[in-house]
Amino acid sequence: RGTVQADILKEEQAQNTCIFSIEFALKMMGDVQEYFIENQVKNFYSVSISGYHISEAGANPITQLAFTLANGFTYVEYFRARGMDVNQFAPNLSFFFCKGLAPEYSVLGRVARRIWAIAMRDLFKADARSQKLKYHAQTSGRSLHAQDIAFNDIRTTLSAFYAINDNCNSLHTNAYDEAITTPTKDSARRAMAIQLIINRELGIMKNENTMQGSHFYEYLTGEVQEAVLQIFEEIQARGGVLGAMESMYQRSRIQEESLDYEKKKNSGELPLIEVNEFVDQEGEVTQKETELTRSTDDEKNEQLEQIESLNERFSKNRTNAIKQVQNTARNGGNIFAELMEATKYCSLGSISQALFEVGGAYRRRL
Repeated sequence: RGTVQADILKEEQAQNTCIFSIEFALKMMGDVQEYFIENQVKNFYSVSISGYHISEAGANPITQLAFTLANGFTYVEYFRARGMDVNQFAPNLSFFFCKGLAPEYSVLGRVARRIWAIAMRDLFKADARSQKLKYHAQTSGRSLHAQDIAFNDIRTTLSAFYAINDNCNSLHTNAYDEAITTPTKDSARRAMAIQLIINRELGIMKNENTMQGSHFYEYLTGEVQEAVLQIFEEIQARGGVLGAMESMYQRSRIQEESLDYEKKKNSGELPLIEVNEFVDQEGEVTQKETELTRSTDDEKNEQLEQIESLNERFSKNRTNAIKQVQNTARNGGNIFAELMEATKYCSLGSISQALFEVGGAYRRRL
C-alpha cells in the first residue's frame, strides 16, 4: 500500500520543490493515473493532493482547504480531458491535510467531504464510491517550537484529537523534537503513542465524533464551508487554478497569511506557552542541549558508492533505458510506464537529467 505524492500544483503554490515545467509535470501525473487504470493497480493511490505543505508554508486552515480542494478538482478535469472515466480514477485519489490547533481544523475533514461529494455528484456525475473523499492527516509542524520542546507533545496530542475526531483515514503525529532535528527513536515512539492512547485508551473515542450536533460545531462547519466557497469564487474569477497561478494569487495569499501569523506570534496576540507567554525567565529549560541527527561522512560516501556501482553494473542497459524514456516523452507516450522499466537500471538523478532535456526544467515565476 502507498501513495504517490506528485502533486505539482501545491509544489508550485507552496513547497517550491518543482523540478520540471508545470505542463510536463501535469502530463506525467496523467500518465501515472492512466497506468494505474490500465494495470488495475489496487491499494495504491496515484496522487496525494496535499494541503499540508500549503499550511506549513503559512496558509490558514480555510485557505489550506480551499486551495487543496480546488487543486483536486483541477486534476479531475485534467484526467477527464485525457479521456479517463471519472469513476475509474476518482477512488484512486487521496488527500493530505494539516491539523493544527485553530478551531477550524476540527471541521476540516467534514467540510472537505461535503464539498467534494456534492461537486463530484452534481458536476462530474460520479458514482457513490467516487464521491467519497479519503484523507491522511498530519499534526502541524509549524505548531512545534524550539523553546521547551517537551511541550510540543501536548500540542501534537490536541491536534491528533482533532484529526481522529474528524474521522481521518490515517494519521501522522509529529515528534516533539522535529522543531530542531530529525526525530530520535525515543521521540518517534512518543509520537506514535499519542495516537495509540487516543484511539485505544480515551473512552470518548469509542463513539464517532461526539462533538457533531453541537451548536458551535455545526455553526463552525457552515462558516468554514462558506469561506471555502468564497475562495473558490476568487480562484474562478482569475481563470481557475492554473490561471490564478499565473498571477501568483495562491503564492501571494499564502505569504500574506504567513506574515500575519508571524506578526501575531511576535506581538503575543497569538498566545504560545513558553514562546511568548509564561516564558521560563531562568532559561533553564530552553538552554538544554539536544542531540542533532546528522548523516555521517561514511553514510554519504556509501550512497555515492551505490550510485557508482549501479552505473557500472548496468551501463549498457542504462543507456538504452534513458533513450527509451526520452523517446516516449517526445512522442507523447506514457512516461510512467517507461519509468517502471528504467528504474531497474538507472538512478533518479540520471532519469531526471534525461527528462530535463525533453520536458524542460522548472523556472520559478518572479
